[in-house]
Amino acid sequence: MSDHVGGPVVDEADVIVVGAGPGGSAAAYHLARHGVRVLLLEKTEFPREKVCGDGLTPRAVRQLIRMGIDTSEKAGWLQNRGLRVIGGGVRLELDWPDLATFPNYGLVRTRMDFDDMLARQAVEAGALLRTGVNVTGAVRNDDGYVIGVEAKSGPGKEPVEFRAPLVIAADGVSGKFPLSLGLAKRDDRPLGVAVRRYYRSAVKADDDYLESWLELRSAQDPGRLLPGYGWIFGLGDGRVNVGLGILNSSDAFGKTNYRHLLTDWLGSTPEEWGLRDEANADGPTLGAALPMGFNRVPHYTRGVMLVGDSGGMVNPMNGEGIAYAMESGEMAAEVAVQALARPAGPERERALRAYPAELSLRFGGYYRIGGIFVKLIGNPQIMRLATKYGMPQPLLMKFVLKLLANLTDPRGGDAMDRIINGLTKVAPSA
Repeated sequence: MSDHVGGPVVDEADVIVVGAGPGGSAAAYHLARHGVRVLLLEKTEFPREKVCGDGLTPRAVRQLIRMGIDTSEKAGWLQNRGLRVIGGGVRLELDWPDLATFPNYGLVRTRMDFDDMLARQAVEAGALLRTGVNVTGAVRNDDGYVIGVEAKSGPGKEPVEFRAPLVIAADGVSGKFPLSLGLAKRDDRPLGVAVRRYYRSAVKADDDYLESWLELRSAQDPGRLLPGYGWIFGLGDGRVNVGLGILNSSDAFGKTNYRHLLTDWLGSTPEEWGLRDEANADGPTLGAALPMGFNRVPHYTRGVMLVGDSGGMVNPMNGEGIAYAMESGEMAAEVAVQALARPAGPERERALRAYPAELSLRFGGYYRIGGIFVKLIGNPQIMRLATKYGMPQPLLMKFVLKLLANLTDPRGGDAMDRIINGLTKVAPSA
């Protein structure tokens, strides 16, 4: 049980959401839309920087549309047609699939105003947003059940408690709130590290494909392949987001200076792109961890639901986190609405336990396949063979795009959809 921190106690919500990133704001929006009193707590002030690739697949676009966000180019978005894959001496452009379930375009937008926009959408739906509130731990009753959060707020970081019958932890990769409850990360699940930097580039800034590099060449030693995979995403404002990621299945994981690696790779790109020149850099190189494949569980326990990175929901296949944060945020909200309509006690608990079950049903089998995929591509020989023999096969690569981006129609669809859906159903849940 938590000791009282000595500050005022605020009891003004049915649900407290910790963290106003995409997952937290999506949860708050969908809760508020159902008339739930929701308090959204964010430790920073908006707008704020966030390390990310800034690229959104159609899966994330669908969630934006479900939040009532205008994703048109008139509203300031840069739409993209698909993925350009570079590797094995091949350059292949794959359009996003035409599906009933997902739109056929992706988006690019920096997190600087993306997160701000989502938080404002939650407020417009009725959520109460408080920024500059650093949640430090849980308030528990005598039974160990979470009934609120401890926080420090305001310029003087005064202690305060916020009370609510349900808490949603959406506090990102650090997961400080679930950690305070003893929910540690699982070491047997995939983990990635990514670094990114912004550059000014007249050539690449308005690209209508997200560009993914399966092979990275060293500028210092052109015959040498560097570990990891890279990306170049045009932002439409004269800049690009350039970065690379390495998975913990790679021998280089944790033993490499990722910033030097990025510079070495960019030194091998064409000079006219402007990515070799330090003068074109816009800001420092920043890094972040990518918690994948449900690497923190359980996703519901003792009055707390985990959403997005806090619950390790990054897709192991492609490193995408925003879509899964927003999707799990909506799922948590839907379950919470049903649970709060029941009396506190066994009935409500039964409803809340539907959340991890639904997550497992939707993503569990897919993430299990993703874990196998991560182990395979961590082997340089397998990766080399895959790019050499797989890349020249457009039909195979179309299948791979659907699999990696998790874009299929669940009912009907084509033969590829049915194969992928079948694989995820028979795979044991992650």
